[in-house]
Amino acid sequence: MSPHFTEDIKALFQAILTLTSEEECAAFFEDLCTIKELQDLSLRLRVAEMLKDGKRYQDIGTETGASTATISRVNRCLNYGCGGYKKVLEDLEKIRK
Repeated sequence: MSPHFTEDIKALFQAILTLTSEEECAAFFEDLCTIKELQDLSLRLRVAEMLKDGKRYQDIGTETGASTATISRVNRCLNYGCGGYKKVLEDLEKIRK
């Protein structure tokens, strides 16, 4: 775990881990985040999926409206990050089948 994570951030992660359904997750995140923040987070996940599928930056930007800065950051995390996107994308692929 990153040394930059404060006790408050760790408590947030623990709170998220207590959620047991999509409904509980939706209620928590609706209370926690603004609609814009949720849109930004979901956009990053969508960009990660598209990058994993081999889509080009230009096509991703056109389809999603994501900036090249966002696409580049997500790509950097996919390739050199902590593996969070990869893990989630693999798990999502399993449950969507």
